[in-house]
Amino acid sequence: MTQSLSPTAGTVVLSPSRRVVRAVAVAACLPYLGLKIAWIAGSHVGIPDGSSLLEHRTTMAVANSVTVLMDGAVIVLALVLTRPWGLRTPAWLLAFPVWVATGLLAPIMAGFPLQLLVKTLGASGHRAAGPGREPFLDAWVFGVVYTGFIVQGLSLGALFVLYARDRWGWLWRGRVWELPRGAVGPAQRATAVAAAVLSLLPLALHLLWACGGTAGLSDGRAADRTADFYVLQAVYVVFLVAAVTGGWLIAFRRGRALPVKVPLAAAWVGSGAVACWGGWLSLVSLGGVDDIADRPTQLMNLAYAGEVIVGILVATIGAYFFAERSARAPQPSA
Repeated sequence: MTQSLSPTAGTVVLSPSRRVVRAVAVAACLPYLGLKIAWIAGSHVGIPDGSSLLEHRTTMAVANSVTVLMDGAVIVLALVLTRPWGLRTPAWLLAFPVWVATGLLAPIMAGFPLQLLVKTLGASGHRAAGPGREPFLDAWVFGVVYTGFIVQGLSLGALFVLYARDRWGWLWRGRVWELPRGAVGPAQRATAVAAAVLSLLPLALHLLWACGGTAGLSDGRAADRTADFYVLQAVYVVFLVAAVTGGWLIAFRRGRALPVKVPLAAAWVGSGAVACWGGWLSLVSLGGVDDIADRPTQLMNLAYAGEVIVGILVATIGAYFFAERSARAPQPSA
């Protein structure tokens, strides 16, 4: 793939391959957007009779509108990453939505294929049919939506990696042992320690739940556990470990033989995943649940809140790193 895309470039020569990747990213958004718009308009396609989604029409319309905007942002990002005017986008204005998109999509990209694999091996991925419980969505909806998310993540991720390499690649060259201990080192190390300590509760709970424990779970959530649930809990453990490990390696300059981009990638993806999904689950819990058995427990809410804080702390370590290295490293010459 060749493309002139640097801070000093006056024009962008978009290669055919990047055009294809951009088209794939946009096309992958259409099934999800189509479903959400249909639901906002009052359609019940993919929603079985008796689903809880039909009980709070106003709340669901608002929630669906928000998610339409979020998925529409993927299309905007695909354009920013491949158009000349995208080069003039301030770094922070681009990095934040890409970090959020990474955080929301990465657990789905990792978890959904694993769930399919577990089902192929014979485990049940369906909710237990308890008294009075109706299916949430038709099974085909999950396949269509999550497949679209995976394609979005792969294509948008490829575009961002190429864009970031061309525009900022000099910031993460070299190996960890080559990094100087800058003035922000103590702040980085204190932040890494805080993130590690605060991760212990959510990490312990997700590990417990992944192994079959029910302590801290609501009665409804404990009754609805399936193979899908166990896979997701294991995935959350992996992303928490990745976030804390990446932040720790950057702050304490550990793993000295590693390329700098390895701990940075772990911190980027891990912090986005735990912060964004912790925030999303916290937001959903604030919406209120009619059935007391399904309401998140205090421990569940603490785990979600802890994940948000851990993700933000690790992201802050990354921001420290880039600010420090930007000040020290020479900018690419014209």
